[in-house]
Amino acid sequence: MTNAVMLGVDVGTSSTKGVAVDEKGRLLAVAVRQHQVARPAPGIVEMDGAIWWDEFSSLARELSAHAPDGFAAVGVSGMGPCVQLTDADHRPTTPSALYGVDTRATAEIQELNEELGADAIYERTDSYLSTQSGGPKFRWFAKHRPEAYRASSRFHMPASLIVARLTGEYVLDRQSASQSTPLYDAATQEWDRAWADVVAPGIELPRLAWAGDLAGSVHSAGAEATGLREGTPVAVGTIDAWAEGLSVGAVEAGDLMLMYGTTMFLVANTDHRVRHPAMWGTSGLVEGQWNVAGGMATSGAITGWLRELFGSPDFGALVDEAGRSNPGANGLLMLPYFEGERTPIQDPLARGTITGLTIGHTRGDLYRAALEATAYGVRHNVETYREGGVAIDKIFAIGGGTQSRLWPQIVSDATGLTQLIAEKAVGASYGDAYLAARLLDPSVRIGDWNPVAEVVEPNAHDVYEQGYQLYLDLYRQTKDIQHSLARAQLSR
Repeated sequence: MTNAVMLGVDVGTSSTKGVAVDEKGRLLAVAVRQHQVARPAPGIVEMDGAIWWDEFSSLARELSAHAPDGFAAVGVSGMGPCVQLTDADHRPTTPSALYGVDTRATAEIQELNEELGADAIYERTDSYLSTQSGGPKFRWFAKHRPEAYRASSRFHMPASLIVARLTGEYVLDRQSASQSTPLYDAATQEWDRAWADVVAPGIELPRLAWAGDLAGSVHSAGAEATGLREGTPVAVGTIDAWAEGLSVGAVEAGDLMLMYGTTMFLVANTDHRVRHPAMWGTSGLVEGQWNVAGGMATSGAITGWLRELFGSPDFGALVDEAGRSNPGANGLLMLPYFEGERTPIQDPLARGTITGLTIGHTRGDLYRAALEATAYGVRHNVETYREGGVAIDKIFAIGGGTQSRLWPQIVSDATGLTQLIAEKAVGASYGDAYLAARLLDPSVRIGDWNPVAEVVEPNAHDVYEQGYQLYLDLYRQTKDIQHSLARAQLSR
C-alpha cells in the first residue's frame, strides 16, 4: 500500500466533510461543504438526498489534488438512521426523514406497536420503537406523501446512497439496518421479510454486509460524476457515529464512544447481545460485535442556538465566559430537551427548560448551564447503561465539542468519568478513510493511525451531585407542562 491515498467522506447534519489520508494515517487535506436541514413543520426534520451525492462529488474532485495517482480506495458514512426513498436508479423521490430528531411518525409508532406488539418488537429487534426507528417513517411517507411513496422502490441512508451512485451496488451495512426497526431481526442479523411487508410494502430492501466490506468498485458513471478512477474499490459505509468511534479507537468490548456534536451520541461495544428498554440495541460494525446506543436530541445545537440569540459572538468568547462562571452556573439549571429527547427518557414531547434565572445572570452562566445540562444527560444515559448490565471500561470522547477543554471537563466532573481524547479529532470521515485503507491492507490498526493524546480526569464537585438530582426532579415535576406546551406547538 505504498503511497496510497484514501478518500473518506461523511455526510453530517450541518455539513459534509471529506479527507485525504495516506497509508500511515497522515491527514493530507480536509474539505467541507456546509448545508442545512429543512424543518417545514413541527416534528419534521428532513433533507434532499440529492445534496449528499452532489457534495460527495464536489469533495472528491477538490481532494483529488492530494492524490496525484488517484485515490486508492473510498470510504463513506453519514447521519442516521435516515429514510431516503428513491426510485430504482437511486434518485430521491421525496426529501429524506432524518434520525431521531425527526419526530414525524409518532402516530405510526403507536399504530405499529398495536399491530405487531411493542414487546414483540423489542424481543425481536432489541429496541422499542421510538423516533430513532426507521420503520415507522416508511408508513408516514405512505400515508402523507402517497404519490412519492408509489414512485419509490428502494430506500437509502447517506452512505448507501453514495455507494450506490458510485458503484451501482444496492447494499447497506448491518449496523445501519439494525436501526431500521422493526425491519431487522437481531437474532438472524438479516431483514425480517414478513414485517417488512407490513411496514414498508413495495420497497425492495438492500442486501446486507458488514461495514468495511468491499461494496464494489467505481463504475463509469460514478467516475464521470466524481473524477474518481473507474475500478477504485469502495467500502460498505455506515452511520457517522460508528465511523467516528472507529476513528479514535473505540473498537473493543467495554469501550464507550461519546460523541460531542449537534446531538450527543453514545455507543457502547459488547461481545454479546445486550438490551435495555430505554436504549437502542444494535448490531455492531463487524461480525461478533453488538452495541447498545443512546442519543440526546440536542447538545451542540443548543450552544449554536444561544450563540445566535447572543448576536453570533465567537464560540471561543462564549466558552471563556462560561469558564468564568461557577460550577452550577450560579444557580441555573437547564433541561436540554429542545427537540424532545431520545434516550433514556424516549420522550418526543419533552421540551427545553431553564430555571433559576435572575436579572443578574450573564450569558456565560447561560452557556455554562447548557454545557452542564448535556453533562447531566450523559450521566443519565451512563447510569441507564449500568442498570442494564453494560460494562464500560474506557470512554473515548470525540467530536467538535472536544476541541475546547471546558465541555469535556464539565462532563467528566458531572459524571465522575475519565475520558480519552485521541490525537486527531477529524471525525467520521477519518474513520471512513481507515475503512478504505483496510480494503487494501487488513492488518492496519487504528491505534497506530490515531493514538490517545489527552486524558480528562474528573474533579469532584458536590454542586454537580445536587444538580443532577435536581435535573431528574425538574423533568419529573414539569413533564406534564412540557407535554401541554409541545402539543400546542404541534397543533399550530
